[in-house]
Amino acid sequence: MCADERQYIPGGTQRWVSTEELVAAGRDLEFTTLEPGLTAVTAPEVGIGQSGLLLETAAGSLLFDVPGIITDEAVRRISERGPLRAIVASHPHMYGVQQQYSQALGDPPIYVSRKDAGWVQYSSNAVVEWDEPFEVLPGVWLHQVGGHFPGSTVALWPAGAGGRGVLLAGDAIFPVADGNVTFLRSYPNRIPLSAAVVRRLAAKVGELEFDRLYNNFSSVVPRDAHRIVQFSAERYARWVGGHFDHLT
Repeated sequence: MCADERQYIPGGTQRWVSTEELVAAGRDLEFTTLEPGLTAVTAPEVGIGQSGLLLETAAGSLLFDVPGIITDEAVRRISERGPLRAIVASHPHMYGVQQQYSQALGDPPIYVSRKDAGWVQYSSNAVVEWDEPFEVLPGVWLHQVGGHFPGSTVALWPAGAGGRGVLLAGDAIFPVADGNVTFLRSYPNRIPLSAAVVRRLAAKVGELEFDRLYNNFSSVVPRDAHRIVQFSAERYARWVGGHFDHLT
């Protein structure tokens, strides 16, 4: 995974560490409410510092992406919020400790895109491969949009944002400084996607209804996210397609 062009090996070497060492060094998980029903579970300075997103519904919860470590305290706090019904990684960089979270929280299924299943390094009977969009919890849908990875996955939560709809986008769609979003094959190495791929991704997302978007670092497009994704995709496609070469 780290040798793939989408990632890198820090300092030219792997750095292995145990959960016990991380906790002893003060690396713990932070629970931050993003909005009613949605909590970011983040391990700062562990791995790439991503946030798992815990989505709570009346039928149980979904852990969309997992944080970089698992601790007894995290398991306790997630359990207190109701039964965990499913675990989903937006893409292989988020597979991490998903198996350990499943085993610690009653063995809920771990849904893995069939297109990316070859990246699973630690499997179990909990892993369920999937292709077509489906309702992972009542009122919560999973869709594969591709781009960053062939099976890059988003979760659509129509009840979020006060009923205007929330999209959990992982790394497929990434909020940026000017309030818009971007799309890349590699974020740390700044490798772009083609205009055709970005337009294809935007077309798939354009079929969904949502007003707010979160990525896997809790960054947010707080409103009008559907329009912003379409605008940003066309801006990106026109730049990489050469439309603005005369400005460079």
